[in-house]
Amino acid sequence: MSIIETEATLHDAHRDNHTHRDVNGGWLRPAVFGAMDGLVSNLALMTGVAGGAVSQQTIIITGLSGLAAGAFSMAAGEYTSVASQRELVEAELDVERRELRKHPADEERELAELYVSRGVEPELAREVARQLSQDPEQALEIHAREELGIDPGDLPSPTVAAVSSFGSFALGALLPLLPYLLGASALWPAVLLALVGLFGCGAVVAKVTARSWWFSGVRQLALGGAAAGVTYLLGSLFGTAVG
Repeated sequence: MSIIETEATLHDAHRDNHTHRDVNGGWLRPAVFGAMDGLVSNLALMTGVAGGAVSQQTIIITGLSGLAAGAFSMAAGEYTSVASQRELVEAELDVERRELRKHPADEERELAELYVSRGVEPELAREVARQLSQDPEQALEIHAREELGIDPGDLPSPTVAAVSSFGSFALGALLPLLPYLLGASALWPAVLLALVGLFGCGAVVAKVTARSWWFSGVRQLALGGAAAGVTYLLGSLFGTAVG
C-alpha cells in the first residue's frame, strides 16, 4: 500500500471515530428527566393511594390526575427555565456585540492575548485575531465561544424542551396506570410494569451516555422501587389511622 493510500485510510478511520453526538440540542435532559419523573412520581402516587385500601376507580383517577398535572407542570417549568436561560445568554451576546462595535481594536487585542495565553506565538496570535475579527458575526461567535463558552447558533429551544418534557413525562406516568386502564384490579401488575420501565429507561440512557446499561438500569429500578415502597407504607399507615 502506498503512502498516499495509507494516509487516506488513516483519515477515513479518524473521521469515522471522531464523530460526536449532539450534546447541546436541549431535548435529552428534559426527555430523560421527564420520563423518570413520570414513572417514579406517578408510581409513588398510585401506590400511596393504593396503600390506603381505596377503590380501583380512585386509583385510576389519581393516576390520570397525576399524569396530567405532572406533564403540564414539567412542560411549563422546562419552558420557563430554558427561556430564561436563553434570554440571559442573548443579553450577554448583545453586550459582546456592542463591545465589538464600539471597541473593535480592544476586542481584537483581547482575542490575541487569549490565544497567546494558550501557547500561540504572539505574532501568529495577533494575525489570527485580525483575520477572525474582519467578519463581525464570526468575531461575535468566536468571542462568545471563548469568553462565555456558548455557541450563538446552537442555543437550546424552550419549545423543544417543553414538548420533550411533556411527552416523556406523560409516557412514563402512563406505564403504572396502564394495567388499571386495561382492567387490572390488583396493584402488583402496575408496580411490575413500572419497575420494568424504570430499568429499561436507565438502560436506554446508558446507551446514550456510554455508561454501563445494567448499572444505570438497576440504579433507576432501586430508586423507583424505594419511592414506591415508602409511599405505599405511608398510605397504609395513614389509611389505617384515618379509617
